[in-house]
Amino acid sequence: MNRALGLTGLILALGGSLLAISVILTGLKRSRPELMRMGRAYSFVVLLGATMAVAAMERAFIQRDYTLKYVAEHGSSTTPALFNVASMWSALEGSILLWGLILAGYLVVVAHKFRKRLDDSLVAWALITMFSVCVFFFGLMLTAANPFRGNIPIPGFDGPGPNPLLQNHILMAFHPPMLYLGYVGFTVPFAFAIAALVTGRVGEGWLVETRRWTLFAWGFLTAGIILGAWWSYEVLGWGGYWGWDPVENASLLPWLTGTAYLHSVMVQERRGMLRVWNLSLLCATFSLTILGTFLTRSGVVASVHAFSAGSVGPILLGFFALVVAVSVGLIGLRGDQLRSVGHIDSPLSREGAFLANNVVFAALAFVVLLGTVFPLVIEATTGDTLSVGPPYFSRMTMPLGLTLLLLMAIAPVLPWRKASGELLRERLWWPAWTGLAAVLLAVLLGATGVAPLLAFGLGGFAAGSALRQIALATKRLGWRGFVGRTNGGMVVHLGVIVIGVALAASMSFMSQGEFTLKEGETARVAGHTLQFLSSRTVDQPNRVELLARIKVDGEQVYEPKLNRYRQSGQTIPTPSVKASLRDDIMMSITTAPSESDPSLGLRVIVQPMVTWLWIGGLIMVIGTVLSLFPGRRRNPLDAVSAAAPIEQVSA
Repeated sequence: MNRALGLTGLILALGGSLLAISVILTGLKRSRPELMRMGRAYSFVVLLGATMAVAAMERAFIQRDYTLKYVAEHGSSTTPALFNVASMWSALEGSILLWGLILAGYLVVVAHKFRKRLDDSLVAWALITMFSVCVFFFGLMLTAANPFRGNIPIPGFDGPGPNPLLQNHILMAFHPPMLYLGYVGFTVPFAFAIAALVTGRVGEGWLVETRRWTLFAWGFLTAGIILGAWWSYEVLGWGGYWGWDPVENASLLPWLTGTAYLHSVMVQERRGMLRVWNLSLLCATFSLTILGTFLTRSGVVASVHAFSAGSVGPILLGFFALVVAVSVGLIGLRGDQLRSVGHIDSPLSREGAFLANNVVFAALAFVVLLGTVFPLVIEATTGDTLSVGPPYFSRMTMPLGLTLLLLMAIAPVLPWRKASGELLRERLWWPAWTGLAAVLLAVLLGATGVAPLLAFGLGGFAAGSALRQIALATKRLGWRGFVGRTNGGMVVHLGVIVIGVALAASMSFMSQGEFTLKEGETARVAGHTLQFLSSRTVDQPNRVELLARIKVDGEQVYEPKLNRYRQSGQTIPTPSVKASLRDDIMMSITTAPSESDPSLGLRVIVQPMVTWLWIGGLIMVIGTVLSLFPGRRRNPLDAVSAAAPIEQVSA
């Protein structure tokens, strides 16, 4: 029954998408608004089909219905309830099923939001684009990535459950959905960008309709990346939170281009500039989400995050190539209409700073993309295996990151058009002193090294600038000084600065050691004392846990453990972390005590300010939410940037 229900849902979603495209195109061609308005009804059909398919798969996991091959490969009677539900997106086919559900949800929300303007050609083409993306993904699920393939289990069969790494931390239930809400959310602004190019309505009107959608998707992607880093830190036990893994990079790439767009779109709205650049950024962001899907689900990279190889790789790569070709072709077709009506009067202006900001973000994206894709290209063309590791990324991205901190300090205080030297000196006085104070404080606390001190100084400089803007806004507007795109953006900046400083501190001043301890013995690392008290074994339904009791600094007791999973036979260590605002102490078992050798092998890693990474991420999310609320409306400096409603934007 689960198989029949799931396949019916997928067919319903695919059929609804195809019919919607046909009906809306007919309405456009024959100028029949009633047909164009039917797109909203078909969006509910797609959502109904996607919901049926997901419900069928979740029901199959709960019932341990091993007549479905996907459940037989990734389900188990011993998997805890929470991870059993999350097992749906723990592998290839189920993750694409979750993608389809989220895409259908966005489709319904867009159709409902523009329900009174469905006969507008721009909205109609945006819906056609979204329905077309639905056709691809639901078609993929009915062919190469079908999660409802049948299986004939032998009597007494029990599945292996999900990968052990995916069932030992609660973030597995939240990180992938959050990431997908960001990934898939970029479909909406991409759809309106394509619609603007198709209709020739490439002025500033379509930006108004997509601004919050882009911010919404960007916020979820930000939260997903932060949760992923936290999950990696808590689960993998190597002491890091970002290893420049190809799949990690795949999520970072659309975040970089999306961030660049959120900055440069303000220049187009205000001055009518960067039209080609903004359209290109939106198309690139969506294209990079498809490329990230290819990297994650094609099996071309070896990663703890990647899924097994299958036949979906060439299909995803082909879809990526199609999206790029269509985007480039349409931008080229509308080249004459995309010419900017304004120009940058001075590099010392807000538009000049935004342009510099975009150049740095583009350089960052290029560096990450090159380091991620180049080894794959070499292997595909020559057969040679090439590895690009963290040293390349750290060396290439560090100067760009420091440049971004500098721009974050200067850009908020710059006026539009042109700034005088006297104005800059006045507005940057207190931020500069804040930066100097940050360096002095870091030195007093024992920080050394040019790069870390430069990061602390620029971080303080940028934080002072952001706090200055927030203080001025709240002085003028009261509590509304915290809301709106500009003011909320300053809160986001503070979060980015906190993360930047925490990255510099945790990566530059990490201490570690490996010890062999008998019960009662102690070890010292970076001024901390750790004492091995005892060990014990705990039976869980899906695994056997060996826990070591470690007393830290004579106070609290922590229990790192080794998990031996019954079904797979794998042994996975789970670290224990003593977190504080000052530093984190991560303890991980390397060798378990035994009857022949009661000694414990323990790896200890001490890193300062790791907790501030998660605090910075929370501040960024809060700032994103504040940015979604309407701020104080301003009259644009140029008439061209007065954004008209979609109905009034002509070709």
